[in-house]
Amino acid sequence: MKRLIGSMFLIIFVTACGNPTPVVEVTPASPLSDTTLITQSNSDVVVASGVVEPAQVSELGFSISALIKDIPVVEGDSVQAGQTLIVLNTPDLEFAVIAAEQNYNARALAAELQRAEKVIYVNPNTGKVRWYAIPREVYLKALAVADQSKAVWDSAAADLAQSTLTAPFDGTVIDISATSGGTVQASQTVLVLADLNHLQITTTDLSERDITLVKLGQTVDVTIEALGATVTGKVIRISPISENVGGDIVFPVTIELDEQPDGLLWGMTTEVEIQTK
Repeated sequence: MKRLIGSMFLIIFVTACGNPTPVVEVTPASPLSDTTLITQSNSDVVVASGVVEPAQVSELGFSISALIKDIPVVEGDSVQAGQTLIVLNTPDLEFAVIAAEQNYNARALAAELQRAEKVIYVNPNTGKVRWYAIPREVYLKALAVADQSKAVWDSAAADLAQSTLTAPFDGTVIDISATSGGTVQASQTVLVLADLNHLQITTTDLSERDITLVKLGQTVDVTIEALGATVTGKVIRISPISENVGGDIVFPVTIELDEQPDGLLWGMTTEVEIQTK
């Protein structure tokens, strides 16, 4: 009876209004819940989480084992490409270079002396002077010996160069895992160098369902929560192989920033919106 009275009241109220409100059809909620969650996919924008990373990171080490002679840099130093980072103590390699250089100089001089077409000979008893022709083959043989000694010198110099670690690019020394006087092994990472002046964004959860919408060169809006800032960028790399993150298949996408904001640090989290259209 109460339900019937309520329905009659609703009918009377709608009829009495001069401009009745349009009727909106609402899908009833499931008996198991009070509300219904409706999601809509937007093919114009792909949203993903990301992390700030350097454009270049190198874990550096030596190809030989030796004691460390000098470490002229410390963590946090900005260095230029080609700058010395660590030097090993390798006296045997230094001596080998010196010996090879001296041998080459002697062989090159001997070859140059054989280059003349004639040599003069003075008889010590009679004082007569005579000229002797030198076959060209003698010079060519001496020159070949000098070239071989030069190859030995170059090889020794290359071996010595392996005892000095230099910066492969402009960057910042992030970590040094060695000390002066300590021993390093071949292929051991002793220093980490990163380019912090060119930071970029790498997505961490872009799913296989969305990767087909992403193309190189697309515009991206990057929100950096820690800085409270949003900057623009573009897609510069799409990983050709997936990664498994917590059981989900994701494809890392690299985003180059149009401008690097002040305070941006390696490891900060971001949210990216890739404009697909």
